[in-house]
Amino acid sequence: MQLRNNRFLFVQIVTMLVLLISCTKQEAKLVANQQTDFSNSSIVQVYLATVNASRNYIYVDAAQVTGGLMSSGSVFPSGGATIGANIQPGLRAFLIRDTLSTTTQVPFTFAQNMQVGNRYTIFIYDTITAPKQKTVQTDIIIPADTTARLRFANFVHSKNAVPAVDIFAKRRNINLFTNVAVTDVTSFIPVPSSFNDTIIVREAGTTNQLAVLNGLNPTQKRSYTVVFRGSYAITSGTNARTVSSFTNY
Repeated sequence: MQLRNNRFLFVQIVTMLVLLISCTKQEAKLVANQQTDFSNSSIVQVYLATVNASRNYIYVDAAQVTGGLMSSGSVFPSGGATIGANIQPGLRAFLIRDTLSTTTQVPFTFAQNMQVGNRYTIFIYDTITAPKQKTVQTDIIIPADTTARLRFANFVHSKNAVPAVDIFAKRRNINLFTNVAVTDVTSFIPVPSSFNDTIIVREAGTTNQLAVLNGLNPTQKRSYTVVFRGSYAITSGTNARTVSSFTNY
């Protein structure tokens, strides 16, 4: 009888321990070291405009820096109020690849020289079999008034030459940017904050509408990039030409 009681007690103790372990809060594993001091670093964002991209990871100097998968239209780091990823300055080796063994995507490697204290946005574009990149400096200036800041990037894909585009703000009834060619990235301009507007991408010099972004409503003192991407010749489906935005600061 005593032996049976001891066995019963042992089973109860083991069960309680399993429950405690399963309920213990554990922090997510960090892919890269977390830092809060950016004074000796470069701040980087990566925007994936590559047509048909999926399951992408980003590596810097052979270390994986992304936790989640990236697909076309994704930005790293993600999050509305992100300021970017902390990258050590100097010549850094970037690798962007799809880890699926049967993928047709070409692993994309490039080197980028990062200056201490600077902010950069790296745009990955074209197609998964011929990826390209353009790195631009992201000059963040926090407005002294209540405005926000906006820039435009044209990374739509086409096998043939296509016209430059104008960016029209419907509610304000003005062109924000004009004659922006493929792979061009404009400078930031001030725009009203808390002003819900519809942004239309048009063929330059015409009212021919190519893509629409509904509900752009910037927060004061924040900076945003609007991107035209996708396949220029396709008007519906996953790879269709489209326009979207992401936050830089």
